[in-house]
Amino acid sequence: MISEHASPLAAIGGVDAGGQNIYVANVAKQLVSRGYRVDVFTRRDNTSLPDIVPVGHNIRVIHVPAGPPCEVPKEQLLPFMPAFAEFMVRHCAQASPGYDVMHANFFMSGQVGLRVRQVLDIPLVVTFHALGHVRRRCQGASDTFPDERIDIENALVQTADAIIAECPQDEADLVTLYGADPRRIEIVPCGFDAQEFHPVPRAAARAALGWRDDEFSILQLGRLVPRKGIDNVIRAVSLLVHEVACGRRVKLYIVGGPDYEVNLERCEALASLAALADELGVADHVNFVGRRDRGALRYFYSAADVFVTTPWYEPFGITPVEAMACATPVIGSDVGGIRTTVVDAQTGFLVPPKAPDALAGRLAQLRDNRCLAHRLGLAGAQRANRHFTWSGVADQLCAVYARVLNPQRSPANIVPLPAVRTMAVRPAAPVSPVLKESVR
Repeated sequence: MISEHASPLAAIGGVDAGGQNIYVANVAKQLVSRGYRVDVFTRRDNTSLPDIVPVGHNIRVIHVPAGPPCEVPKEQLLPFMPAFAEFMVRHCAQASPGYDVMHANFFMSGQVGLRVRQVLDIPLVVTFHALGHVRRRCQGASDTFPDERIDIENALVQTADAIIAECPQDEADLVTLYGADPRRIEIVPCGFDAQEFHPVPRAAARAALGWRDDEFSILQLGRLVPRKGIDNVIRAVSLLVHEVACGRRVKLYIVGGPDYEVNLERCEALASLAALADELGVADHVNFVGRRDRGALRYFYSAADVFVTTPWYEPFGITPVEAMACATPVIGSDVGGIRTTVVDAQTGFLVPPKAPDALAGRLAQLRDNRCLAHRLGLAGAQRANRHFTWSGVADQLCAVYARVLNPQRSPANIVPLPAVRTMAVRPAAPVSPVLKESVR
């Protein structure tokens, strides 16, 4: 597995650490349980990291020297991918036994995989996790990835042995925006670990977290980046508190950020959200929790009356599935993968992004109808366990690997990769990684 910026060892919750890290960690673990040996190649971003880190049984994380050994925003990593690729070519050529298949995650990992495939003809499977055309359409000038991204994605779509789409919208975007051949696309979603996420009795979960029993608790959990639409949730809470007749105290809990103890001076995103809550007069109704370990998250999901996620766009979105697995109803944006995981009016509600009035209306509906909220939560748990377990994801991926490993396969035409510019990056202070619970 290639995952240039998203290591399974990284602490989740940072700007560049989220769903892809979770995906790589859990897929690796599931593949090992099916008899695979898995190496995860990721960029060395800390001088103290060993070259190779064994993780559990038959999983290794290999730290690739490519660019400065410090944290670098993923938008600035492309110039270091040729060095990453040449390291992998040398490593894979000398490996004994050799590698049967590569699974690249994100377009830069795909670029690396294409180079290895050109030299060694190892089959290549790609999961994009996000597409440049879609990101640029949704984020406009705030998207700072280089223009070469689109050329690399086009080359991957034409050349990779198989492309993993995480939801039907992802497949449609690949076909309409990149001209992908639908016959080479497999829809395989993301998932959750049933041992990690399951319902905890609400009273017990609230007691563990110190939440009040009588409040209507709203949970927002994830990375603190603009596209996640957390400001939209705060605006909806303001409408709920000030404009909708309210019989229960309303509290929004925002979990995420760089620190366990919230320090607004260290996190511009948190400071901005706190200023918005103060401006709207709901500072007393918003609790910035800080970062929490994966093992604690089921208590937050289970304690909440509703989980809310309203990003502008979302290639898949793992947090709605985790909330559903904990029997909590979800209100999510009607975009990307969320419109696949959340069934409107059956496991929660879908609302337009950037529409706080619509979100406030659905929040009021769940606040005032506890039986409805309970019914939606139970249906969500059933749906999550039926369709979105990591075990099921791995079964589908194994079928894809088996197909591309067919010895009768005809090599695809090799598309030349676009050149990339070199770029100097100022080193940052190293940050020690935290071993993920899902790969222990």
